Amino acid sequence: MFTALLRRLAARARPLRPFKRLVRSESGATAVEFGLVAAPFLALLIALFQTAIVFLAGRELDQAVAAASRYIMTGQAQGANMTQAQFNSWVCNYVSALFNCNNLMVNVQNYASASSVTTSTPVLTYNAQGQVNNTWTYAPGGPGDYVVVQVTYQWPVVLAPLGFNLATLGNGDMQLTSTAVFKNEPY
Repeated sequence: MFTALLRRLAARARPLRPFKRLVRSESGATAVEFGLVAAPFLALLIALFQTAIVFLAGRELDQAVAAASRYIMTGQAQGANMTQAQFNSWVCNYVSALFNCNNLMVNVQNYASASSVTTSTPVLTYNAQGQVNNTWTYAPGGPGDYVVVQVTYQWPVVLAPLGFNLATLGNGDMQLTSTAVFKNEPY
């Protein structure tokens, strides 16, 4: 009885044969698999490149601050009577093409004792047009003074794939800051 029922069902299932061939066909499997994997893969690549460029930019900023610190520490900047604008352009010569020199923010402060030194990251304030309106100082100090050199840059974050966002500022940019603390030589 059960076999007869199966035969009847099998006789009616003959129209389903084209669908069986369609299910077994693997001609478009690669395209479908690529479609499923491509979006996360591309998002991962974008995040990887963006992170690498940010680390490269941070390293370039560190190199510029190290050079600027040596220039102040040895008394060359003080001996040349550099103004803040001249020192900013001097720092700009040490950064690569990754940076827009107009957006570099250089802050140089001197202290009489090591206990009074502050190295906190500057908090950026903005005007109504969205431009930074902080006032930066340039006080390289004299022989034996403690000096803090900080260079800050707003790095534009291009994309944030899959929720991976490097932005640390409210405007969607990332604040890169490099700081050096040293004691001026007795020049």
